[in-house]
Amino acid sequence: MATWNSRGLRGSTLEDLVNRTNEQYAEKKLALIQKIPTPITPVRMDKENRHITLAYFEQKSTVDYIGAVQGIPVCFDAKECCVDTFPLSNVHSHQVSFMEAFEQQGGIAFFLIFFSHADRFYYLPFRDLMVFWKRMENGGRKSFRREELKEEFYLPKQSGFLVPYLEGIQQDLKMRD
Repeated sequence: MATWNSRGLRGSTLEDLVNRTNEQYAEKKLALIQKIPTPITPVRMDKENRHITLAYFEQKSTVDYIGAVQGIPVCFDAKECCVDTFPLSNVHSHQVSFMEAFEQQGGIAFFLIFFSHADRFYYLPFRDLMVFWKRMENGGRKSFRREELKEEFYLPKQSGFLVPYLEGIQQDLKMRD
């Protein structure tokens, strides 16, 4: 079973950037997105500093973020990758099931992927993830390469937001029409 301190602070920089972007979007009344905390059960505490030093995850979390953008329900998960190949083992089947049900209810589900070595953010629509996911389930690659991704979903740096994922949602909506 995974423990809180065994995972370290993976993705915490990305999480900070997304959280700040969410604050910017809320301030400008463009979106209201909240981080979903992962429920944990503390096992060991540093009583002197009142810090949890060891904990177990109580249950599988679904997605990192959920909310609404101009009346459209959205949910997404943020992942960090330090190479050009993204392992699908970073995505869990319970997340896929939740996102699929979310989209069936009229919402938009996606992954934000930060390719840290290239300093590039990518908006991966759920339907595109499913192409890679089904390929894996059918015995194909258990990952996808950056070169397989659609250029139009790389997020621009010049928009004034740290992680301008609303640009990705806008592009996603255009392609759904």
